[in-house]
Amino acid sequence: MTTKENILLLLENRKGEYISGEQLASQLGLSRTAVWKAVSGLKEDGFEIESAGRLGYRLPADSDMLSAAAVESRLKNHVFGINIVHETGSTNDDAKALAEKGAPEFTVIAAHRQTRGKGRLGRKFYSPQGTGIYFSIILRPDIPITESLYITTAAAAATARAIEDVTGRNAGIKWVNDIFADGKKVCGILTEASIDMETGRMQYAVLGIGVNVRSPEGGFPDDIKNVAGYLCTPEDYVPGTRSRLLAAILDNFYDYYRQLSMKTFFDEYVSRSILIGKEVTVLHPDHPYTAIVKGIDENCRLLISADGKDAVLDSGEVSVKLI
Repeated sequence: MTTKENILLLLENRKGEYISGEQLASQLGLSRTAVWKAVSGLKEDGFEIESAGRLGYRLPADSDMLSAAAVESRLKNHVFGINIVHETGSTNDDAKALAEKGAPEFTVIAAHRQTRGKGRLGRKFYSPQGTGIYFSIILRPDIPITESLYITTAAAAATARAIEDVTGRNAGIKWVNDIFADGKKVCGILTEASIDMETGRMQYAVLGIGVNVRSPEGGFPDDIKNVAGYLCTPEDYVPGTRSRLLAAILDNFYDYYRQLSMKTFFDEYVSRSILIGKEVTVLHPDHPYTAIVKGIDENCRLLISADGKDAVLDSGEVSVKLI
């Protein structure tokens, strides 16, 4: 980690308490001047670090700034390289550019705000400042493209479980890649991949996840306000929730990903389905139709029945919506 990240980690671990410049310098093997410069840089980056005479520096107890240090301090699996930016167009686009340049697996790009956040089928993902977590992970799985759906479904199971563990909210999965709480969409997942045409295997994949943690100021835009939801009200939001949630999602996903071919995520994924047994509209581009969802098969495809005939839906073919 950089000097700024090391200082931020020490302040994060003792949030609300002052740590003197001398203590920081001693623990990190730095000069007092280097500490002062690093703290000044963190303040310029937007971190609300308080300074007080001989007391030193501290992060306020209610500080909620998403930081690499805060996330890393909560991780169990220290395989991720966390990079957090204040604003970007799309973390998926950033991750793809880094992957093309050879960035290692488990590089994570997170942003406080996206201006061009995206979902499946060219849809936009609303990503306002400071109310959610928006991040992408570079993956280099040695799997055929036919198993690419496992990445998305493993991520959905990992995210739903993390949401419940961190916020206490019940989280269900709408096939294939949306997380719902109390009937509203609180999370979207998008996996994009680069394929080696000769071998039919992935060169890399980029897994993007966006979670609405708090309600944005002024609410959601009109085109999504009846669909989009959030996890925490202003009254029950606990500072640091975004960092804890990001760390929990990464840990859960890593546990599933390292055994991806064994599909250890499958039971969790199926048990959280909000579609099984429900009537849905299959949004086929040529002819939308009504169907009953019968289940999810071992390849994470949706099993439906329409007009007395059974069918299997692949995520790349259609979308569905509850009636």
